Amino acid sequence: MTTSLQDGQSAAGRAAARDSPLAVQVCGAAQGRGDARDLAPAPWLHARALLPPPDGTRGCAADRRKKKDLDVLEMPSIPNPFPELCCSPFTSVLSAGLFPKANSRKKQVIKVYSEDETSRALEVPSDITSRDVCQLLILKNHYVDDHSWTLFEHLPHLGLERTIEDHELVIEVLSNWGMEEDNKLYFRKNYAKYEFFKNPMYFFPEHMVSFSTETNGEISPTQILQMFLSSSTYPEIHGFLHAKEQGKKSWKKIYFLLRRSGLYFSTKGTSKEPRHLQFFSEFGNSDIYVSLTGKKKHGAPTNYGFCFKPNKTGGPRDLKMLCAEEEQSRTCWMTAIRLLKYGMQLYQNYMHPYHGRSGSSSQSISPMRSISENSLVAMDFSGRKSRVIENPTEALSVAVEEGLAWRKKGCLRLGIHGSPTASSQSSTTNMAIHRSQPWFHHKISRDEAQRLIIQQGLVDGVFLVRDSQSNPKTFVLSMSHAQKIKHFQIIPVEDDGEMFHTLDEGHTRFTDLIQLVEFYQLNKGVLPCKLKHYCARIAL
Repeated sequence: MTTSLQDGQSAAGRAAARDSPLAVQVCGAAQGRGDARDLAPAPWLHARALLPPPDGTRGCAADRRKKKDLDVLEMPSIPNPFPELCCSPFTSVLSAGLFPKANSRKKQVIKVYSEDETSRALEVPSDITSRDVCQLLILKNHYVDDHSWTLFEHLPHLGLERTIEDHELVIEVLSNWGMEEDNKLYFRKNYAKYEFFKNPMYFFPEHMVSFSTETNGEISPTQILQMFLSSSTYPEIHGFLHAKEQGKKSWKKIYFLLRRSGLYFSTKGTSKEPRHLQFFSEFGNSDIYVSLTGKKKHGAPTNYGFCFKPNKTGGPRDLKMLCAEEEQSRTCWMTAIRLLKYGMQLYQNYMHPYHGRSGSSSQSISPMRSISENSLVAMDFSGRKSRVIENPTEALSVAVEEGLAWRKKGCLRLGIHGSPTASSQSSTTNMAIHRSQPWFHHKISRDEAQRLIIQQGLVDGVFLVRDSQSNPKTFVLSMSHAQKIKHFQIIPVEDDGEMFHTLDEGHTRFTDLIQLVEFYQLNKGVLPCKLKHYCARIAL
């Protein structure tokens, strides 16, 4: 009888708990105390109503308590502002439903800088790749995506900088930074990022490449590239480099040899025998950086320095500094190390620029068209129908004739009206409209122009136009060709009271710099190659 009575009391308590929101809140509070026996919503409140009072006094008191309890239960329903905190009284206190689900993609705020030191803060997931960050900035700033936008890691306290590969996780790169270091992420173009896939002959000079096994016949640069991507064979890169001795300020010229297992140097001249080779550095747990201030900070003998730095935070003592004799040599070493470290991953980045690990890349967005050698061809518009000029000799003669025709037209640009011969004001305006162009850099030095071009890649056709420091009335076209930077002076000439610009001593004349640049983007002319990519200072 006692057991059935207790069961009835529990059933009544459960029914009351289901019918009253207030009782449910009491249930939640009891769960917060963590006692399993307190999960039931006080069944003694209703159990006394089932028992007959032993005497009148107790009966009156019981009636009063019963009436009071019924008043409490009949109160109007109060909406529960925290329904997620309540559950069935039979649910375990440690139920998984009481805890929030773990977020596998935690977000973090990063700050990205442009070359003019403007910056932009982005909230990104922890598994976002470098390529995804670039794509996000491209879309937010409405830039044209030609697959050359790149994220750079800049370490000013060490004077180092490196390209963050498209597949690298940005948050992992930031996790290697020290708390007090003022390191930065830079967003700019790097036309040479995958140029070795297009023109490998510029990156692997014959005198620096040898092979570990005997080869029959000559090996083309394309085959050398395939060997780097293969896991079975590899070419050896060798040559002299200046190395900074550990803990000393002196540099020593040593013969180095790059193999798949790491970088070695010879203790006896140019000997490659195993007993004369000593291990210098591996690149599995290290990153390779370009030295920006090698001469000033580390006393390097040349400006073509690079170094190995451990992935984890380290000071200047952990750096393994090297220095090449020329830019082509440094480019060869660094390209070979990238290929040996990442292998086929680089080729996949090149072939599938929108493929990222985070899943936030916009694979559905088709890349916008950009000016390239394939999209610019010589055209003849002299007839009733335009045609493509395929003969190079004919294209050159048409280009010269077109340049002379532009000189005769004396056209006025940007909506300037009036007589072609009357206006010294129009000539002055034509001389100044180039200042708004992204390829024009006002008063920068020769060294600064070379630095900008090197930063954005020593690819054929990378260029900028700047004021001449030696002659304030002239301009200079600085461009890259065959991994060298060349400078061409743009001279103003006057004819019949009008000012023109020329690169070839007056044979081809242009009314302004915009016409000149547009012409040499379409025609090689006196330049070593056509103008393809301009260096611009972007703002975020």
